[in-house]
Amino acid sequence: MTTSIRIPEETQRRLDDLAARTHRSRSFYLREAIERGLPQVEWEYDIAQRAGEARSGAVATETLAEVVAELGLDR
Repeated sequence: MTTSIRIPEETQRRLDDLAARTHRSRSFYLREAIERGLPQVEWEYDIAQRAGEARSGAVATETLAEVVAELGLDR
């Protein structure tokens, strides 16, 4: 699949330098960066979405005091 993106000139320069030093293609490093970074971005998005659901009352939550009592940590 072919995808086009715009990146800052400084990032392009760094990418070109890395590719030249290692005799690999820019595509290799872009693919590597996406594969390594995508799980983190997905995780962050999921956390933000869950936080929004909790704030809106769309999901049930418990207070810290309730959790402490339920786990018997208040003894």
